[in-house]
Amino acid sequence: MSKQSEHQQEFRERREKDLLRHIIKTSLNYKLWIAFLILIILIGMYGYYRQLKYGLIVTAMRDYTSWGIYISNFVFFVAISLVGSLFSSILKLNKNEWSKPLTRISEIIAVSAIICAIVIIIVDMGRPDRFFYVIRYLRIQSPIIWDVIIISTYLVISLILLYSSLLPDLALCRDRLTAIPQWKKKLYRMLAINWRNHPNQLDMLQKVTKILAISVLPVAFAIHTVTSWLFATTWRPGWDSTNLGPYFVSGAFMAGAAAIIIAMYFIRKSLHLKAYITEAHFDKMGKLLVLLSLVYLYFNINEYLGPAFKMVGVEGEHIIELFVGKYAPMYWFVQLGGLVLPIVFLLFKGMRRSLPIFIISTFIILGAWFKRFLIVIPSLQHPYLPIQGVDESYLHYNPTWEEWAITLASFAWFLLIITILIKLFPIIPIQKHEHVSKRHPILNF
Repeated sequence: MSKQSEHQQEFRERREKDLLRHIIKTSLNYKLWIAFLILIILIGMYGYYRQLKYGLIVTAMRDYTSWGIYISNFVFFVAISLVGSLFSSILKLNKNEWSKPLTRISEIIAVSAIICAIVIIIVDMGRPDRFFYVIRYLRIQSPIIWDVIIISTYLVISLILLYSSLLPDLALCRDRLTAIPQWKKKLYRMLAINWRNHPNQLDMLQKVTKILAISVLPVAFAIHTVTSWLFATTWRPGWDSTNLGPYFVSGAFMAGAAAIIIAMYFIRKSLHLKAYITEAHFDKMGKLLVLLSLVYLYFNINEYLGPAFKMVGVEGEHIIELFVGKYAPMYWFVQLGGLVLPIVFLLFKGMRRSLPIFIISTFIILGAWFKRFLIVIPSLQHPYLPIQGVDESYLHYNPTWEEWAITLASFAWFLLIITILIKLFPIIPIQKHEHVSKRHPILNF
């Protein structure tokens, strides 16, 4: 064996050891993190029990504000889920080699986020059996059904996309990991479905991956566009806009990119993967985040310029409340702290290093959630046809502890799903998926 071959073999062995280490060993920090998330979930489950027992009266939602932070959470999770299509289709089909170590992270985030989006919608319904009525008495003329169909489709495609990318590494875990519990061995053996890295298998995987990467793109655009239609087809100030579709999509891509930067930082630090998730990755993600933020800034200006220029009727009241009223501190934090200042900071190379960009991305994520709150709540409190003589509680919305507990529990579920998937599977692809085929050269993308 030549020295070059020996070096390549050593590199492969070291890479496998580094990327499989976290699957074999379970640290105390991991156990404490899981215990913390479960505690938050249990508190949220108690809040949900009270909601099931007493009804939605335990929330602050009334006839005016019939959508509360549950729907804000739903829109936020749908936004985060778009990061899967950004990496699995757009960057992959554009042959961006640098993004390959981040693809699986984005796919796991996408699957986790869309599952939590579905769960929070069922929570918002009050009684979970109402979800089955939605399916049973399907009304295709309702935008809600459009959302159910497109979210289900996106979840299925995202799951298949994640699973297909995992196949070679599942086989590797099946064949190499011996010092693991028996249930894990059975899991890898079952999920690997007799994968042997045969050329025909690799060719087929290439075909399936490319089909999925192409098909997930229009579905990803549709999922947030259809979600925006839930608002645009409802007669409320701030929602009566044809701009909402691209506005939601652009904001989702920005929030998703920030979410993956945060995930990169924690995964790189906790799993000791500095050699695989490098400062160059953070730098490129920073540049991508600037581009996505500029697009979103354009749609923000486009969204507010028209109503602010005219200041007509209830639309004017809504704008005043956002700009200088009760919601002004939150609104300007979103615009400045979560959009404008991150763009300015990320123009400097030093701010695109791991720690600074992690902090900036945290502000972007906070701004993204507050933005979803501002989209939902203030508009509902300014109906075009207000009810006369209503109770004072109808005119204000301050989420109850049950709502906050359930909301925090939904984030804990989101993080728990990601944590478990990272623990079970290699977070960075180990086995090469490409197979150089003379018969199918187009497949080697």
